[in-house]
Amino acid sequence: MGNLKSWQQSPQHWCTTREEPSNLKPRMTLQDSVNLDALNKYKQHLEDRYIKCKQDMSTEYVPAQKKADLDEEMIVLLKRRDLAESQNKDLKFRFNELISLGEYEKAACFAANSPRRILQNIGTMNKFKAVGKIRGKPLPLLLFFEAIFSTSQAFKRPINANLTVEGIKCGLSEKRLDLVTHWITQEKLTFSEKAGDIVFAYGEQNTYHKPNCLALAQIIYNECGLHKKALLCLCKQGQIHEAVEQLQQLKDFTFDDLINLITVCPQTELVKCLTQERDGKPPFLSFALAVLHLFSVDMKKVGIKLLQEISKGGKDEIEHLVMDDPFCSLEKWQDMANICLQNGFENLSSDIMSILRSQAGVSEISEDDSINLMEHVFW
Repeated sequence: MGNLKSWQQSPQHWCTTREEPSNLKPRMTLQDSVNLDALNKYKQHLEDRYIKCKQDMSTEYVPAQKKADLDEEMIVLLKRRDLAESQNKDLKFRFNELISLGEYEKAACFAANSPRRILQNIGTMNKFKAVGKIRGKPLPLLLFFEAIFSTSQAFKRPINANLTVEGIKCGLSEKRLDLVTHWITQEKLTFSEKAGDIVFAYGEQNTYHKPNCLALAQIIYNECGLHKKALLCLCKQGQIHEAVEQLQQLKDFTFDDLINLITVCPQTELVKCLTQERDGKPPFLSFALAVLHLFSVDMKKVGIKLLQEISKGGKDEIEHLVMDDPFCSLEKWQDMANICLQNGFENLSSDIMSILRSQAGVSEISEDDSINLMEHVFW
């Protein structure tokens, strides 16, 4: 080391990698040497210098023996690196040999059991993918994922997220939901939103497997902390009450999230649960706003079912909905009455109008006005 400087201090040698500037003052004059203030000032300078030297010894210098030990350790590590590189070459050579011989099952097992997962990577996966399908034999790519997933418990770290996603895609493309189910519930994988979306989409496209896929996607979403998507899975499985229980624990669920939930999962039971009081607490969503939204997005059938359900409860239930609605303005309830009238629920419309008339600050415009039935004056 070119500018390395060492010196003797007690019995030990020390090394530094830079020249040390001198901060010592010039020698004192004869006049200063008999001046008490000058002597005290010089004493303070020496004490500061002493403290600085002690700090430098602990932060900027190492014993020469320590440097020798580090050099020796570096030599050992370099030898290990060279040995590992040699072993890696041997492993890759053997793996490529098995692939070239068409021994795909052996190659998959060889990759799965490679030291420190050297061969468990996207590059290895692509070699199996390049083989494609072989008539009368299992898909080589699927053999690879079966092998590496089955050994995942033997390692401290789970299979990485990219291989997890590719494995799930491969299993589903081969219609092996049984394998995917086992991998998700039993093996050591790294879940991601993408993995959950893949399973969810597969269930949407395959009605027979939809319940299982929703349950699997829910597991993945919960593991990733994606509670809104997990909640949707619960609703689509028909577990409405459990979903509402979980919803109470979520503090970041907004009005837009609720509207989106009833849009992608338009179930009357869900809307009823979201628009009802629970344990003395206000509902999550306004019944009127929910119905108006469903009619606005061409989900009239669901809206009609909700109107049928609510009309069975009579005027008392309607009044309870209107009076205890903390979200919906009287104008929106007027729109709700119009919707009821337009869709054959005259009695329901009449009940809503009667309740609105009884509220302070509401006055009727005209009996003949079928569009704007009420005008609201806020005092």
